[in-house]
Formats: sequence, structure tokens, C-alpha cells
Amino acid sequence: MGNAITNRYEFLYLFDCENGNPNGDPDAGNAPRIDPEDLHGLVSDVAIKRRIRNYVEAAGGNQMPNAIFVEHATNLNRPIMRAHEEQATGVDPAGQKATKANVEAARQWMCASFYDVRAFGAVMSTGPNAGQVRGPVQVAFSRSIDPVLPMDISITRMAVAENVKGAKTSDDFLKWEMEQPEDKLRTMGRKSLIPYGLYLGKGFISAHLARGTGFSEDDLSLFWEALLKMFELDRSASKGLMSVREPIFVFKHVGTDTDQAQRARQAALGCAPAHTLFDLVEVAKKGGVESPRSFSDYTVTFNQSRLPSGVQAGFVVSADGGGAEVLWDTAPTGVEVK
Repeated sequence: MGNAITNRYEFLYLFDCENGNPNGDPDAGNAPRIDPEDLHGLVSDVAIKRRIRNYVEAAGGNQMPNAIFVEHATNLNRPIMRAHEEQATGVDPAGQKATKANVEAARQWMCASFYDVRAFGAVMSTGPNAGQVRGPVQVAFSRSIDPVLPMDISITRMAVAENVKGAKTSDDFLKWEMEQPEDKLRTMGRKSLIPYGLYLGKGFISAHLARGTGFSEDDLSLFWEALLKMFELDRSASKGLMSVREPIFVFKHVGTDTDQAQRARQAALGCAPAHTLFDLVEVAKKGGVESPRSFSDYTVTFNQSRLPSGVQAGFVVSADGGGAEVLWDTAPTGVEVK
């Protein structure tokens, strides 16, 4: 996996949703999440991390050291128990309490084996105890640039899923079907979506926390690829057309001091507040656009002249080999630089 990263990072990314539900709210009948005060759309941090996990899992075949701990429909205590088995800690599933050394050994194995534990952290004290890990990669809720319009659309399903009383064979179901009026074999449903929304997401990567999990430069490179491509392998009709729009803006803290030890400390702790760096990117509707319906209805501006000293700006774009690459100090096309 290599050595842990030694620089602090912030990153900002744009993604849009066309005729889909980017993140349903279970408390609102799975309607698209919105801020009730200003009607801007929201996408949760866990929704973004789920798609990153899905990409890493698909791209790497879910093989260690880039396996995924938080998999769909699994028991998290199984890999935690395996960590104790691999490290021969002697902990049994009947409830034997692990010592501090047992927990640390299991925690290290989990970090070394699972990408999402190294990146996002995990609570692993839910049964066989492997402690808790605070991940170096954190993402915030994403918010749409403009208000979005949630729509609840009626749809027709040209079949039913009736649990026929007394039916024991497929012939029983067929007999029931033949006895029904044709219009009784259809049913109505509903689908929630927004016509269009452009969302802005923000994230943070801590060098200090990366030392604790072993999050490496290779892990970071895979993260940029997964963030850029996360919707490409996670398509569904309910999500519509979702796309991460290039580039992803990356701010790498490199330091300014001539003393190398002090400069390394600056690179790890940071040379500017995160909000100052995020404010360098401006996204706005083009003149004359009332209701945006595509990414081309917006302009993206990067105020490079205001970049603080000790911070390097990079831009994640698609690589020729299908992955992602970071262009340092060279803005790609489609971004207005000031």
C-alpha cells in the first residue's frame, strides 16, 4: 500500500442529475432531499461514500487490500471476527472480551485489508471488537447551486403482484389471472424526480488521520478515480442521468518554510482554512437562464490569483487509460481562470 500521505487536501466537485432522484429522503416518502427553507437540493455524505465504495468494489473485484468492509446486505461482524482469526488474538464469538492489544491487532488488519476503513473509518466494536477508526477522508452534504423542483409523477405498471389466497402452484395463479377483468391486471405507481439540478460537494483529507489508517498515495489516486467515475458504474432508472462534471478541484497543502521539517509540518497541518479555498470556485447561471436544464447553463470560475501561498491547486480529469489524473497548476478547458 505504501506510506501514508503527508499532505492535507481539500477538494470540491460538481455533479448533476437530469430527470432523476439524486438522493431520496426516507422521511419524505423517498422524495428528493431538499432544504425546506430555500428549496435547494441536498445529497447526503453517505450517499456519496456509498457510490465511491461501489466503484472501488467493482473496479478491484472486492479483493484485499482494496476490499470493501461496508458491503450491501452483509453482517459487519463477520470480517471483524475474521480479523481476530487472522491475527490469532484468541477472541471467540461467544463474547470473550478482547484486550487492548487484541483490539489493536484486529484494527490494524482491518485497515490493511479494507479500502473504506482506511479512507472513511468505521465503528468496529459492534460484536467482536476491533475498535473504532476515524477516517482521513470526509465529505459534507452536497447542495444544489439553485433551487430544485421535486416532482411526483404517476406511472402505470402493466401487471400486478397479487398474493392470491389459496394459490399453491403456478397453475393456480394462471387460473386466477384468467378470471380477472383485463383492467384489474394493471396498477398505478409513483416516481419522484427533479427535472435538473447541479450540485456542489466539498471534502477534506487529513494527513494526520491518514497516518493512523495507512491511507497512501495509491489510495488517494484510487479515490480521485472513484470520485470522478462514481456514477458511471452505478446507474439506475430512479437516478436518471447523474454525472460528475470535470474537473474536480483539489487543494494540496505544501508549505512555504525553507526548513524542510517545518515545511513538512505545514503541509500536514495546512496553510489556509478550508472555506477560503472553497470560495475560490464560483458557479453561477449564465445570463438569461431562468430554469437551468443542463450543465452548459452554468459558468465555472476559478480565482487562481487569490490562491494562498503554500497551497497548490490541482484539477482531476479523465485519464487516457480510463482512470483519473491530477493536472497541477494547469486549468483544463471549460473553467474560466481569473
